[in-house]
Amino acid sequence: MAEQSKGEEKSGDEVEAVPRTVRVAGALVALEGALGLVAMVVLIVVGADGHAQNAKNSYLTAGYAAILGGAVLAAGIGLLRGKRWGRAIATLTQLLLLGVAYFMFTSDRPEFGAPLGLLALAALGALFAPASNRWMAAGYGVVD
Repeated sequence: MAEQSKGEEKSGDEVEAVPRTVRVAGALVALEGALGLVAMVVLIVVGADGHAQNAKNSYLTAGYAAILGGAVLAAGIGLLRGKRWGRAIATLTQLLLLGVAYFMFTSDRPEFGAPLGLLALAALGALFAPASNRWMAAGYGVVD
């Protein structure tokens, strides 16, 4: 049971290979998390420069971006390292980003909404590719 919850070992000393689709999803999710942390830095700079309408709101939003960006970055790195726990965070993030992309697309900002939507769809496609599903199921002892 302990070996299955780690998500990286099979039986004995045999190490399970992480599929390329999981690593691609991890890279995309890590990119999203890193962009969230970049947004945090921008919000702090805007608040400190006095260009924000309300510096307090800028700092609070930066804190929110730090928490979410950090969690998403951790999930992406986890997937890159073959940790199954990252898939849940990554999936939820992609579903939320699809909603944001739809809002941007319908709010006369398709230049932002379309790439964000395509990024989220690509990550979801990689997360739920057949190889990814088999890898995930193997962690729970389910074999085809």
